[in-house]
Amino acid sequence: MYDTVQYSKGDEIDIMDTTETIEETEQMGAGHDVAHQGRALDASRDVAICQATLDLLTEIGYDNLTMDAVAARAHASKATIYRRWPGKAALVVDALHRSKGSMADPDTGSLIGDLEAMSEGFCSPENSFNAKIMLGLITALAHDAEIRDVFRERLIEPRMNAMRTLFERAVERGEVSRDCNLDLLGSLLPALLIQEVLITGELPDAEFITQVRRDVILPLATASK
Repeated sequence: MYDTVQYSKGDEIDIMDTTETIEETEQMGAGHDVAHQGRALDASRDVAICQATLDLLTEIGYDNLTMDAVAARAHASKATIYRRWPGKAALVVDALHRSKGSMADPDTGSLIGDLEAMSEGFCSPENSFNAKIMLGLITALAHDAEIRDVFRERLIEPRMNAMRTLFERAVERGEVSRDCNLDLLGSLLPALLIQEVLITGELPDAEFITQVRRDVILPLATASK
C-alpha cells in the first residue's frame, strides 16, 4: 500500500508540491525509485528552496532559521523539503555548496603560480559568501555538532584537499621539502579566512589573502627545502 504523508496545519502546500506528490504516488505503483524520480522531476524546486534558505540565512542567521520558515519563503511544503534533505544542516550546506563555483585545481607549473591562482579563486564573486551568512554559520559551528560535521565534510575538507594537492605537486617539483606538514599548510588559508570573519565581521579581501600567501604560507612551505 501507499505511504501517507501527514501535514500539520502550519504546512503550506502549493500546486507544484501537490502535483509532485501525485506523480510520486503513481511512480510507486509503477515500481519506480520514488526518491530518485521525485527529485529528477522537480529539480526547479531545489533551486527555489536553496535560494530561500540563503535569503533567510542572510536575514536571520543559522540559529533562527527553521524548516517552516524555508517552506513558507519557498512556497513549498515541509514534506517537499524533507524528501530532499534530512535536516536543516544538510539543507544549509547544500544551498551554500550550490551557490559557489567549481573548486579550482590550478597547475601552473610553480608553487607561486598555483597559490596565486588558488587565491584568485577564493576571491572570485562566485566563490564568496555574504559576510552575514558566514558569520552566522561560524558562530553556530561552536555549539551545533550537526552543522559542524556537514560544514567540514562539504565545504572545508574539499578546499583543504585541493590545497594539499597543490603542495604535493610542489613537493614533486622539489619546491617543498618532503618533510613538510602538508595537512597543516593546507589548513592555514581556510583557518585564517574564518578567523578574519570572526574578528572583523567582514569577508577577507584580495589584499588579505595575498598577505597570507606571501608572508605565511610560502615562507613555511619553503623554509626546510
